[in-house]
Formats: sequence, C-alpha cells, structure tokens
Amino acid sequence: MNKKQPYMNAGAAILFGLFGLLFFVLLFRYFSIQISGEVDGQPLAAKAQEKYSREGNLAALRGNILDRNGGVIAEDTNAYKLIAILDKKMTTNPKKPQHVKNPDKTAKELAKYLEMDESEIYSILTTGIRNKKFQVEFGKEGKDITNQTKKKIEDLKLPGITFLRESKRFYPNGVFASHLVGYADRIEQKDKTIKSIGKMGIEKILNDELTGKNGKLNFESDLWGYILPDEKEKITPAQNGNDVYLTIDQKIQTFLEDAMNKVDKEYKPQKIIAIVADPKTGEILAMGQRPSFHPKTKEGIDKGWHNEAIETSFEPGSTMKIFTLAAAVQEKVFNPNETYQSGSYQVTKKDKAIHDHNYSGWGTITYLEGVQRSSNVAFAKIAKEKLGFEKLREYLTKFGFDKPTGIDLPDETSGKIQFTYPIEKITTAYGQGTAITPIQQIQAATAIANGGKMIKPHVVKKIVNHDTGETIKSTTPEVVSTPISKETAKQVRDILETVVTSPKGTGGRYKIDGYSVAGKTGTANIPGPNGGYLQGADNYMFSFLGMAPKDDPKLIVYVAVQQPDLDGTGLGALPVSAIFNPVMKNSLQYLNIQPSKSQKAQLNKLSDFIGKSVEATEKELKAKDIETVVIGKGTKVVRQLPESGTTVLEGEKVIIQTNGDKLAPDMTGWSLRDVMKVANIAGLKLNSKGQGYVTQQNIKPKTIMRNGDFLIVDLKTPEEQWTQENQANSNGQDQSEENIEEIVQD
Repeated sequence: MNKKQPYMNAGAAILFGLFGLLFFVLLFRYFSIQISGEVDGQPLAAKAQEKYSREGNLAALRGNILDRNGGVIAEDTNAYKLIAILDKKMTTNPKKPQHVKNPDKTAKELAKYLEMDESEIYSILTTGIRNKKFQVEFGKEGKDITNQTKKKIEDLKLPGITFLRESKRFYPNGVFASHLVGYADRIEQKDKTIKSIGKMGIEKILNDELTGKNGKLNFESDLWGYILPDEKEKITPAQNGNDVYLTIDQKIQTFLEDAMNKVDKEYKPQKIIAIVADPKTGEILAMGQRPSFHPKTKEGIDKGWHNEAIETSFEPGSTMKIFTLAAAVQEKVFNPNETYQSGSYQVTKKDKAIHDHNYSGWGTITYLEGVQRSSNVAFAKIAKEKLGFEKLREYLTKFGFDKPTGIDLPDETSGKIQFTYPIEKITTAYGQGTAITPIQQIQAATAIANGGKMIKPHVVKKIVNHDTGETIKSTTPEVVSTPISKETAKQVRDILETVVTSPKGTGGRYKIDGYSVAGKTGTANIPGPNGGYLQGADNYMFSFLGMAPKDDPKLIVYVAVQQPDLDGTGLGALPVSAIFNPVMKNSLQYLNIQPSKSQKAQLNKLSDFIGKSVEATEKELKAKDIETVVIGKGTKVVRQLPESGTTVLEGEKVIIQTNGDKLAPDMTGWSLRDVMKVANIAGLKLNSKGQGYVTQQNIKPKTIMRNGDFLIVDLKTPEEQWTQENQANSNGQDQSEENIEEIVQD
C-alpha cells in the first residue's frame, strides 16, 4: 500500500491541475463572451436572432397579357402539385395516419383523377417506400392540378396525400397568336425560389416589365417556429408585374386562327403566314402562322420556333410589284394606256431573257393590262426604261425594305436586297431574288393605304400597373416616312382594284361582296436544297396583299401559303383566298365598316309573264336588276311568283315555272321569303330551321322536286355566318382557263 501511495498522489495532482486548467479556460471564455458579445468572431446576438428569426416569401404575380379590349391572353393562376408522404414517423396518432398506409387503395383512387395508370401510381408509391423516401411526387401528371381536381382528391381523405400550391402561366385561348405572345417557363433560381422567365415573343421581350418583385414576411418565433407573443410581423409587400395590353383584337385573331385551321386541314401546306393590320395606326390586329404551338403544353413547338412574319425573309413574288408601281406613278412615268410587247425581255446582251409567267405573253398590251395580268416584262421595262435603276433603289429604301421595321417583337430580321447586277435589279422590281419579311410588306403597304404616310407597325398598345391601373407607357402612331403622295396612293389603289375586278386580272378570287378590294397576288419561287428553285406547280409561296375598302382602307391583310397540296394544279389562290376573304370580310363587318357598294332600293311592279317566252321574261327582269330563277326546262312561262301586279324590291328573286321536270335551284344565301316561292311552285312541304339566310338544303341542286316532298333548309344570320365562317367564297369560278392559269403563275 505504501509503495502505491506516491503514485496515487501524483495522479491526483495531475487530475487536479487538468481540471483547474479547464476551469480557468471556461472562466476566461465566459468573461470574454460577456465583454465582447462575440463567439468565433460572430456576434452572439446575431446568432440568436438568426436562430429565432423567420422569413417568409410573398410571391409576386407575373403581369397579365391582354388584347386591345382587355380580354385575357396570358395570366398567372394557382395550380397545385400532388405529393404523397411515405415516412411513418409523420403519424403520431394511429387513428389519424399522416402517411400512405395502403398503396394499393391510394393508387386505385388517384387513377380516377390523374392521367396515369393505376399500376404506374402504385409503382411510384411502393418504390418510394422500399427506398425509405420521405415523400414522392408524380411527375408531369401530378403538376398543374386545378383547384377543382384538388378538392375532389381531398374529398377522398387518402392518408399521406397532400398538395403544394404554386402558380402557373395560363393561356386561356390555347393556340392563339402563339409566336407573337410567346411563353414563359418556371425556372428555379440560385436561392431555390421559382421564377417565370419569358422565352419567346412578348413574354420574352417584355420579361422585365411582366416580372414582379417578391415581398417578404419577417417575424420572431420560438424553437418550433410559432410566432412569439407580442411580436409584430414585418411585411415587405410584393410588387406584381405590369400588365401588357396588345394591339391584337381577340375577335379578329379568332377569325384568322379559324381560317388558317381550315386551310391547314384541307390543303396541308408546309407553312402559312398571315397578318391583319390597321394602316392608319400601324397596329397589328392579328398575326398567326402554321405550324403553331400551344403555349402551355409546348405541343407543336418543335415544328417551328420562329415567328415567320418577323424573323424570316423570303422572295415575295409579285406582291412586290405594288411598290415598283407606286414609285413609277409617283415619278409620273407610268402611263396605263401606253402599250408594250409582252412575253420576254432581255436586260443586257449577256443576260438571259426574262419571261412572263405564260412565257409567250399576250401580244401587245397596255401597261394597265400588264399590271392586271402580273406581267414580269411590264415591270422589267418600268424598272429599267421608265424609272431607272437608281431611282428604283431610292424607293426601296423609302419603303423600308433595307432595314428592320423596329416592331416591338424580338429577333426581327431584315430584308436582303440583291441589287448589284442588272438582272438582279430587274428581278427585284417584280419580287424575285431579293428577300423581304412579311412585316416589311405590311409597313410598306401602309403608305399605299394611308395617303402616302408609312406607319411603323407595333403590337403593344400600352403597359399598365397591375395594382393601380395607372398607364405607365402607351404607343402612338409613328410615321416612318412619306415615300409617295396622297394622290399617288389613291391612283395606285385604283389600279390595284382592277387586279381584282377586271376579267383579265389575277385577283378575281379575292372579290368580297359589298366591299371594294385593292391588292396584288404573288407567286414566289422557293430555293431548292441543291441550288436553283424547286420545280412543280405546287412548289411556290402563294400570297395576296390586299386592303379594303379601296377608297379609305381600314384594314390591310397579308396571307402567304407555302407548298399547299393542290394535286399538282398550282391553284394557289384557292387556299390563300380561303383565308383572306373570310378574315377581311368578317373583320370589316365586326368593325362596323359599312359596305361601299350599297344601292338605294327601288320598287318595281311585276308584269304578267304567263304565256311569254322565258328568254323575253328574263331579259325584261334583268333590265330592272331583278334576279330570275327558272323552274323547268320549257320555253314558255306557265306560272310566276310573285304574281303580276305585285310590287317587288330591286334584287328580289322572281320564280318562273315552265313545263317539264322541276329541278331544285341552289338556294344558298337565299332569304326564307324566296325559298317559300320555290316551295309553293313545286308543291313542297317546307321546314326551316334558324333565321337569316340559307346555308344548307336537303334537296340537292339540279335534282328533281316532286309534289309533296319535304324541303328542309338551315338558315343563319350574317353574324352567325361570320363567326363560324360558313360562307364559302365562290367568286372567280366562272373564269376562263387562261385566267385560271394566270392565277396559278402570276
């Protein structure tokens, strides 16, 4: 024992010294913290504040995009993400489970409301449980859940199924000026917050204006995160993004989308580009293209990323002749009655001759007829012999073809004017070789429609504070230049009207009842992959640039359709007019633009035609502008409606019956009053549906009507027909083969 005692004393001394040292270190540390208030260079008070302070994020809304009348085109809305909690630790009361207890039942119930198979949902749940995950999500199908669907799932009271609220960008009109409006993606930031970023169109170019600034919520809490008593919340309000009002008119855009859908389905073209503009203000009222895409799902976006009207230049074809003509008229070198030899023209001895579209031409014709027939030779001679190349180049600049328009959309490109060699200068005059954009053509056309003043196009009407309604910025019309005079503009419109109205014109299919249209057809070559141009009657960019009413244009409409399936006929005017005509007519009527060819109604008292020849009767009635409908194949009138002595309005139909089979007329567009006359004469039982004018009849035209048969007709008001685009334009169908060829190849 005695021998161990010294060692024990030494060990005790060492322990005593060690604990003493630790005590003095602790004591020093205590007083040092008390005096300095810092730990490891960090303020202790700040550490405590950090531990017990809480900060919440107040999300700002992205601004709305609206049409000119306040109709919503894009907005932020609430959406929900579905989550399944799998961790058993979340359940503290077995009677009220807070995790998924029965994956089989959960999968079966969720499959009723998610676009997922039950087996797929079950696999996600069981895989998560097997891998001991706290929670699982359900991919794309589990996101963007509407409030209605959320409530239905909540009513199932499935343990462990919950939702996270998030905002999403909503485009209520679906495919609707999609490349113009663009889209916004939700992207996670470095601070883990989610932010919407514009990726195309207005969403992209005005991303800063549309993006709001998130707010904050600061408060003091206990260890468990609950707000401490008597602690005031400090709120920094969110600043919502500004609202953008476009110049687009929802109604006119719908007219355009519907017409393009119809042509896209029927003719399956490679591409469609269309623009509707107000020439007085430069406002774009509608803009669209095919292929297009849905801004929410992005379906179809892989087929076309670019806004073709803004970002793509191509050879315009004969629509370019509008501006060569305007330059010649302005310089007083265009004489419509002067004649020239059509067919071919050699610019220089080194160059190959250029030809008219029918190659051999039409002999010696006037320059007016050359415009109507879209003669390349006429415009080649105008460019070289009348205007001169230098003067033509000046006008190309005046009409804005060598620079972008500056429209308020992203990624605008410019035209590429080929004007080095004489042959290039000639072909540019009639729309070949040189490439320009559709929006450049629209801008240039405003000078023709607007008394010589060329107006810059724009799509943004105003920017408004989302919360206060205060207008931050508004766009006013901007005159870019005045390339021609008011008198020249009128003369050019008068000439372009004859392109549509003249039997020799290439624009016969673009006539619109009640409105005078001035415009020019175009058929542009398409470059091939191996140089040169594509061959084949359908391998063109068919187009029409028109304005109406001719004397005071309220609208300009440009339509281009590339490589439609026309069965090799090259009748490009068919798909182009199927867009231009209903869009122009419906838009003018929607804007309450009065028809320009209204005539005063006149009263006529009918003679007794019974016993007279059909030929003499038709001649007499035609002289009074009364339409005659003949029922039967005989040569003598045996009955008439209305009867003799009846007073009728000019233009009212008179039905005359002859002997022989009674064949049904085509009653499309007839009033019910005129249909009743046919039913009376033929002894038919009439059954009508709707009001307005006939759109369908059960007895096909030119089939025999038998006494006692039922005649059923559907009628619609003009407004119903405009919105549904049920009126098929039949203008130009009686043209000669020669004129049809001109429409094909102008």
